[in-house]
Amino acid sequence: MLMPSPPEARKLAATPARTKRLPITVIIATRNEAANIENCLRALLNVERVVVVDSFSTDGTIDLAQAYGSEVVQFEYKGGYPKKRQWALNNLDIKTPWTMLIDADEQVTHSLWKEIEHVVNSPGCSDAYLGYKEFHFLGKKLRRGGFSHSAVLLFKTGRAQFEQTDGNTANGQDMEVHERLLVDGKVGRLHSPLIHQDFKGLYAYLDRHNKYSTWEAGIRANYFKTGSWGDQTIKARLFGDAQSRRRFLKAIVLRLPFEPWLWFAYHFILRGGIFEGRRGYIAASLRKAYIEQIHAKLYEQRVTEHQPLPSASKNLTT
Repeated sequence: MLMPSPPEARKLAATPARTKRLPITVIIATRNEAANIENCLRALLNVERVVVVDSFSTDGTIDLAQAYGSEVVQFEYKGGYPKKRQWALNNLDIKTPWTMLIDADEQVTHSLWKEIEHVVNSPGCSDAYLGYKEFHFLGKKLRRGGFSHSAVLLFKTGRAQFEQTDGNTANGQDMEVHERLLVDGKVGRLHSPLIHQDFKGLYAYLDRHNKYSTWEAGIRANYFKTGSWGDQTIKARLFGDAQSRRRFLKAIVLRLPFEPWLWFAYHFILRGGIFEGRRGYIAASLRKAYIEQIHAKLYEQRVTEHQPLPSASKNLTT
């Protein structure tokens, strides 16, 4: 997920644009993504419209987006639902028949564009499509370890919206991270990868996941109280689609005290991360640490929930 090798980056940048633009509006949610967004935008020159939904970046993200002909709109989060991407779906006047959601640290490959081109020109196509996000980490693609995953990437405009999970006001996380898209209709699958790689380094990665774990602890706390992730969410089904299966497995393991070690064993042993060497070990260890953070923050909530506020007189010093 971190910085790719220079030859790989040049190969992505050299992907040729088609002369005929596809009837797609691409939405990219950003905040200080100057290190990533140029590679992302270079691969989007063949669509009708690109909208960068920004949160007041200060690092040149906006200038880069406009240099590639993208529209830029600013989003200020007020808490709760909707967050950034859903706000964009609600408020942008999207006239193209298809909408696509990607992150600034993702690049659409030439082979994926060929698949998408076939889909949008097929009369009997599905209403939405899962894309395969290929995880790159510390300079290379992780071929093993189970870190890559599928998520809804492309859908007919108006046929999908983000689930409304509870506990969104617990922190200032303004963008959907683990929330999934609910699709009104049939969901197909794209087979070529969407490359997911972050140029900002481990510091940014760890800082971001510290925020994610706070959000995750908040919605887990609410789930333990209510037995529900929210009123409009992906349903947990063992024999459902990829998103439903992930939610089903999550409901099983999240109460286990050894959940962090379970995830480490899943990525490093069961899914073969051990064969990636030190990179696989680090990636699995970071996943374990992320789950440990969630457990620690849940414990903190429990022990402080009924703790009386400190007396003002006890804080006075002489």
